[in-house]
Amino acid sequence: MREFIVEADGGSRGNPGPAGYGAVVIDAATGETLAERAEYIGIATNNVAEYRGLVAGLRAAHELDPAARVRVRMDSKLVVEQLSGRWKIKHPDMKPLAAEAARVFPPDRITYEWMPREQNKHADRLANEAMDAGRRGEQWSPSASTAELLTPGSAAPLQGREELRDQPPQPRTPTTPGSAPSHRGEATKSEDDARAARNVATPAPSTGWGATADMGAPTTFVLLRHGETLLTPQKRFSGSGGTDPSLSDVGREQAERVAAALAARGTVQAIVASPLTRTRQTAAAVAARLGLDVAIEDGLRETDFGAWEGLTFAEVQERYPEDLKTWLASPKAEPTGGGESFAATARRIATTRDKLIASYAGRTVLLVSHVTPIKSLVRLAIGAPPEALYRMELSAASLSAVAYYADGNASLRLFNDTSHLR
Repeated sequence: MREFIVEADGGSRGNPGPAGYGAVVIDAATGETLAERAEYIGIATNNVAEYRGLVAGLRAAHELDPAARVRVRMDSKLVVEQLSGRWKIKHPDMKPLAAEAARVFPPDRITYEWMPREQNKHADRLANEAMDAGRRGEQWSPSASTAELLTPGSAAPLQGREELRDQPPQPRTPTTPGSAPSHRGEATKSEDDARAARNVATPAPSTGWGATADMGAPTTFVLLRHGETLLTPQKRFSGSGGTDPSLSDVGREQAERVAAALAARGTVQAIVASPLTRTRQTAAAVAARLGLDVAIEDGLRETDFGAWEGLTFAEVQERYPEDLKTWLASPKAEPTGGGESFAATARRIATTRDKLIASYAGRTVLLVSHVTPIKSLVRLAIGAPPEALYRMELSAASLSAVAYYADGNASLRLFNDTSHLR
């Protein structure tokens, strides 16, 4: 019976972050590399990417010979221990991947063993190549790969590997001088495995700072303010109760530039936009580049500024001085004519946030919205008071990002980035 070695790896630049995997199928008798697999998979955790790499490697081996025996070697303690049956699989993202891996070959024809990281360079390099390709908005291509192919006789010997299983992980080293750094460092990978071990040993608390459970990938909102309209450079109030202007020529150019930047990053998995024309047009430019549909969410609309719609701040100060003074002093105050208060906007945005987190759990979603909704999401994420809205500058076509975790915490990762416009 033929025997294959499958070496697999996966990683995330951020954990979670842009992720990819690599896998190699080796002839156990000759050490010859028979197949390579790599793929950029978008936003994911290290562990999910590792599982994806394993599945890809097993499938490649099955294509070569479905009757073969397979020895899987990985530097992931978590994957090896879980699929060997010694650790429970608790995370919902990993359960279907583990089940998928178990279906490729009968269990009596596959074994799993841990190996130190420095012995997994081939799969590691493929994973890095996949992530590099994803950063360019591409997918990994075998013809462009520079991962060093194993030659006959160069494969690491199989004997004597069992004693390595319980040793602490070793630090990774670059595969070649001057190559890109490894996709994750020793601390990150060690923490992943240690966290998994803790989950097996004792029940983890469900919430709180002391939780030891792997909460999985956060839900990440990339917040894009729409491009300019004719009202934007004049700094006129332009909310949801006014004329609903379209993008200007400048705004359309901004939308194209941000679309190109997001395509290059390759991390957005879904797009949701405010129903107003300027946001739908901005979202459409991005969607065309990414090949995604645009979902419309009314909760992302701009504040209704009542009678102030279309006016400059100076004009409002001249016409409605007392109303403006009251509005600036209290988030509960409405603009003249029964517009929407900032307090009401914040409640709407909080409800919309929770709805979208539930709908897109663990994914990276582009929200195309307006000044007040984006500032409100940022303010709520960092626990700032309502007056913080007046202390934020948010440019047209700027990008911000907030990540939301399973324990209810949030993290501001980016604010008012306009580097793509320069």
